[in-house]
Amino acid sequence: MVNFSNKLTKDQIPGWEEYYFNYKMLKGRVNEYTEQTKEGTQYRRRVLKDFSKLLDDEIEKIVLFMIEQQGLIAARLEDLGKRRARLQDIPLLQEITELREDYRSVGLDLVTLLKFVELNANAVRKILKKFDERLGYKFTDYYVRSRSNHPYSQLQQVFRHVGIGAVVGALSRNLSDLEERQGSYLNIYDQHPLAIPKDPIIDLITATADKLTNSTNFLRFLGQHALIAQADSTAGTEDEQHVGEDEYHLMSLVLNLANTFLYMVNTYIVVPTADGYATSLGAAATACGAVIGSMAVAQVFSSVYFSAWSNRSYFRPLLFSSVVLLLGNVMYAMAFDLGSLTILLLGRVLCGMGSARAVNRRYISDCVPPRIRMQASAAFVSASALGMACGPALAGLLQTNFSLYGLTINQITLPGWIMAFGWLVYLIWLWILFQEPDLGPDVKDFYEGSSSSTSTRYMEQEKMEQGFTEHLLPSEQDEEDDNGDEEHNETLSSSTTTLRPASSVASAYTLLTPSVKVQLLIYFMLKYAMEILLAESSVVTGYYFGWDIGTVSVFLAVLGLSVLPVNAIVGTYISNMFEDRQILVASEMALLAGVMLSFKLTVEYTAAQYVCSAVLTFVSAEVVEGVNLSLLSRVMSARLSRGTYNGGLLSTEAGTVARVVADGTITAAGLLAGEGRLLNATLLPALLVCVASIAATLSTYNSLFY
Repeated sequence: MVNFSNKLTKDQIPGWEEYYFNYKMLKGRVNEYTEQTKEGTQYRRRVLKDFSKLLDDEIEKIVLFMIEQQGLIAARLEDLGKRRARLQDIPLLQEITELREDYRSVGLDLVTLLKFVELNANAVRKILKKFDERLGYKFTDYYVRSRSNHPYSQLQQVFRHVGIGAVVGALSRNLSDLEERQGSYLNIYDQHPLAIPKDPIIDLITATADKLTNSTNFLRFLGQHALIAQADSTAGTEDEQHVGEDEYHLMSLVLNLANTFLYMVNTYIVVPTADGYATSLGAAATACGAVIGSMAVAQVFSSVYFSAWSNRSYFRPLLFSSVVLLLGNVMYAMAFDLGSLTILLLGRVLCGMGSARAVNRRYISDCVPPRIRMQASAAFVSASALGMACGPALAGLLQTNFSLYGLTINQITLPGWIMAFGWLVYLIWLWILFQEPDLGPDVKDFYEGSSSSTSTRYMEQEKMEQGFTEHLLPSEQDEEDDNGDEEHNETLSSSTTTLRPASSVASAYTLLTPSVKVQLLIYFMLKYAMEILLAESSVVTGYYFGWDIGTVSVFLAVLGLSVLPVNAIVGTYISNMFEDRQILVASEMALLAGVMLSFKLTVEYTAAQYVCSAVLTFVSAEVVEGVNLSLLSRVMSARLSRGTYNGGLLSTEAGTVARVVADGTITAAGLLAGEGRLLNATLLPALLVCVASIAATLSTYNSLFY
């Protein structure tokens, strides 16, 4: 295991050694403080003051050198600009070629500078973590709060590399202009940024800058929703990449995505008609909460056993899921003719027992090559979003009423029959085309926590997990490096045992930091608010506005279709303009405003008020979900990125429990308060949970600094 101090020295650029962060000196000072505080010869306030000054001096040294180098690069660009101007009237091919190479040379120097900043940022993060661990202080929180938010912040210079963007822009424009001299008449300012033809050196600069600043795009932002460990583009050897390509089976991936899509359709196709189905069986309209929520209740348990099952097979759990969902939908459809609310609820419970989203997520994580794993993750999220939109839309189209062989086929039962047919087709498709990946015994043992497993799979997964994320929060890699500082002779087997995936709920819980717990609370809150909005929509709109099934279906479908555009805007633009923590708080505030606007506080409650507040609530919740899961995917322990009790399972459980509680709230409020007071009675708990999540976010705000 490599000592971080040695790694820092090894990776330093020759000639720049004196300008690097003095990690070794500061680590020695931390050790001194530790001994002095144990002996009682040093006071806490004095330690904080002294160490803050040392950090400020080191960071100032880095920033001043970085600015000096930026100035040198800018001067070179200015000289090159003068040479380019002289070629304005008499473009010579040889001169243009040489000038382009000189611009590329400047670009390579800029990449070198970015790597200098990245290595120093990593050193700052590690020494802050080491200080907190050794002395038991919350120094990181204090230092970030006092430095990062200051108008003259030098810490921001290190982690946000202010000014580099202008240099990248100058390089891009001039290289594009040189392309124009050779026959292209495009200008970068006349095109959409995504359509600009980029020189390879610009791509290299952008990738290096993204790795440092956590900049993102729509695909990466969307893919992080799935909480699937991603690969660094440089990680792994060629042989490892080749093996991954050999094991990859496209149709099996498509079948997993189809399972995700169909399950989400199955979940939401009953929402517009659930209240009508309940009343037709003699129950109250508000029993729709029980009808919708019974599927979520079963999913709480099915997610765990499907996640465990996927340690040994992917085909068998998918097969079981399809059969169970087929039977569940048949029971749901036949409950109308049987006149049994019990059969209806059992059918929905059976559907919930067929939730194989944990299997779908694990298949992408384990069986899709690193090269396309981000695209597959984004496809997983997109399939879920499209299923959520298609479910209500499909329900609105099923407006019919006839009998067939003694079975009633109408707008209430047809969703069950349609989904049963869909799962039958999927079952046949699965049986014929799915290819079970080869999971060797070492892989099975590793995921199940067997002590006989080798470290090969873990090391491979660690390479895949490394992305473009460097931040101030403690990470599993930090622990690995810190252990290297302390124990140079630590064996590989003991490291593998220490970093093995969580083998139980209890061990998974011990890996949750306060920040992760808050983010799971936020996930619970947003799913609770969304479920309240969606599940009671047919009852509320029918009671206040007289909307029919078709109108409710269109309304819910439009909300569902907003998911991808909203994520596109946030992932492509907003997340590159603001920090994730800033977007998170702002969107939580907007969600709170949406919930507050939904209350019926006057005699007249208009459709305009309901629609506007619902759109604000739903869109805000989507933004919160995207940013929250993006943060969660980066701060969660590496041990939770695989295994049965992984981060995806924990977030799924948090969201599913929220849906169960929300549906139970609707049913209970309907029984106790009636339809007339249902809206306010269900919004009040949502308001309280939202306020609590905002307070929790603010309490951990500084720990979310990147």
